[in-house]
Amino acid sequence: MHRYLRAVGFSKVHKREEYEALAQFTAECYQSEETTVTAEGEEFSERRKAFADQMGLLARGVYDENDEYHMDYCIPYFSGKTERFYEDMTIERQAEKEAYCGVCDDMNLGVTLIFYLQNVTEYLNKRRYGRSDSFSASLILSGLSVEGKILMPVYQKTPVVSEIKSNQERSRMIQAARNGDEDAIENLTLEDMDTYSMISRRIADEDVFSIVTTHFMPCGVECDHYNIMGDILDVELRENSKTGEKIYVMTIESNSIVLDVCINEQDLLGVPERGRRFRGIIWLQGLVHFEEKW
Repeated sequence: MHRYLRAVGFSKVHKREEYEALAQFTAECYQSEETTVTAEGEEFSERRKAFADQMGLLARGVYDENDEYHMDYCIPYFSGKTERFYEDMTIERQAEKEAYCGVCDDMNLGVTLIFYLQNVTEYLNKRRYGRSDSFSASLILSGLSVEGKILMPVYQKTPVVSEIKSNQERSRMIQAARNGDEDAIENLTLEDMDTYSMISRRIADEDVFSIVTTHFMPCGVECDHYNIMGDILDVELRENSKTGEKIYVMTIESNSIVLDVCINEQDLLGVPERGRRFRGIIWLQGLVHFEEKW
């Protein structure tokens, strides 16, 4: 059973029989289907059933030689709306099943970003023509969460324009450091030391969430799970058409990364509003818009 089913409104699915019935319902009553041929010659299928706007369940399986469908697994999905362009993106297959993760470098984080790929059939169709494993593409990131809290905002003395310029300069230095620029490496090291010194000085008298206003860091042993905290830019309440459960959809800016996060109303502590902050653990998914020339 998938832990993140409750993020799209299925919090009462606890037993394996209930999950299998829901997965079978998705596979039989799907609203859209995409197919492709895998490297092994099997006809691979993705069937989607939406239970609210841009969210629902995704069944993946194969067709046999008699054109009969056999479901492999079923997962929840949620698609965001904020697009961003990334260079040198790669996609790799998981060992146990026909599932893929995308990998790209994000200069705002200074680390490699790993996400669960939603549109596998589209990627496999591109791969059939022998295209490169490394490519540039637009990416829509989204997160599913099963635990989260709402925090009050922090008053910022630094003007927004100055903060944006500072982030842009840091991104430039990270890129230069990756290319071997020793001055950039030294500047980043000194900046990190200054940050550590500032936090050590303030932590004695202030709460940590008053000092650290945003973060985006890996969480646990699964590579596509992240612990994030960021400003809420927009909030929307949606309803699962099958269960009637309410789901919050929030547009969040975390470390200059803008993404949409969905969470069951039951799993969110506090009332989300624009200007407040969200903190929680997310399963990061990505929808890649492959360019025609790729």
